[in-house]
Amino acid sequence: MGRPRVRDDIALRAGYHSPQVDVAIRLNTNEAPESPPAGFEQRVVEAVTSLDWNRYPERRAMPLRTAIADRYGRAADEVFVANGSNEVLQTLMLTFGGPGRTAAVFEPTYALHSHISRTTSTSVVEGRRTDDLRLDLDEVQRVVETAGPDVIFLCSPNNPSGLLDPPDTVERVLEMIADTDALLVVDEAYGQFAPTSAVPLIDDDLPLVVSRTFSKTWSLAALRLGYLLAPAWIVDELFGVVLPYHLDALKQAAGVAALGFGDEMDRRVATVVEERGRLIARLADLPVTTWDSEASFFLFRADAVDGDELWKRLVDRSVLVRNCATWPGLDGCLRVTIGTREENDAFLAALVDALDQPTG
Repeated sequence: MGRPRVRDDIALRAGYHSPQVDVAIRLNTNEAPESPPAGFEQRVVEAVTSLDWNRYPERRAMPLRTAIADRYGRAADEVFVANGSNEVLQTLMLTFGGPGRTAAVFEPTYALHSHISRTTSTSVVEGRRTDDLRLDLDEVQRVVETAGPDVIFLCSPNNPSGLLDPPDTVERVLEMIADTDALLVVDEAYGQFAPTSAVPLIDDDLPLVVSRTFSKTWSLAALRLGYLLAPAWIVDELFGVVLPYHLDALKQAAGVAALGFGDEMDRRVATVVEERGRLIARLADLPVTTWDSEASFFLFRADAVDGDELWKRLVDRSVLVRNCATWPGLDGCLRVTIGTREENDAFLAALVDALDQPTG
């Protein structure tokens, strides 16, 4: 008996994975450095005791959407929630992408923008960033004019570079697509660590979506909870596509509970930003090239050590970072998550030692 065939357009594509290696210091997946605040788990337990387990969850997750909206000073009908920001992006592409449609990305950037687009049978056109990994608006204009994309992805701060687009970038791209039917998606998974955001630009007359996540700021990578803010008419379209009861009641309750610790999480963001500055300043004294970052991570390249080799040397010293050395446009680069101060000091010590190790 034959085996069912995988779709031809995805059969040879690899998934998106980060190595899981047994080390003392893990700084490779941009997780929050600390667990949720004290009291969070108790609030979740209290919420769980009041759930009607024999009933389906609140289909449109209104309490959670309202809590998110309140934090941004928006309306609840401008919020969509799903199982991680990746499902948010997947729902967007199931709704506005698909066969015969095209998504534009600007490489190097977050790999899931292309991957999710292709798994939804959306063609992908790739623009290029500059040699210093910044977004080139002339290149965006070229892609818009030549490819006529239906969806345009921007990532700010960009992953894996950490670079933040200039404040007027979103407005200028919206002007480029003003006479088209395109949708602009701004991925702000690390937006809380940056000084500017596209959220204030959201307006009923603009085809703009901003996606965010609970994984980074809210220390809830294990929960898999993401959301977007957009005009209410876009959110309504997404609910017409997403599976019924897609977000379980426990996840909704945990998200509401987390939002009750806003002040504490803001303090944690400030700590990460401070540590980011300290690390980048320290690397300025080492034989490496480092990119400015407005995210919870930063990108660097050793001046005289091959990226793959340096990654292995760090692993040998029980420190795991993300190896981007073979990614297009990122020759020799490694990406480092901002951890606790102790983890960051361990990384610095390992890096200094690894750079000093004789080659050969």
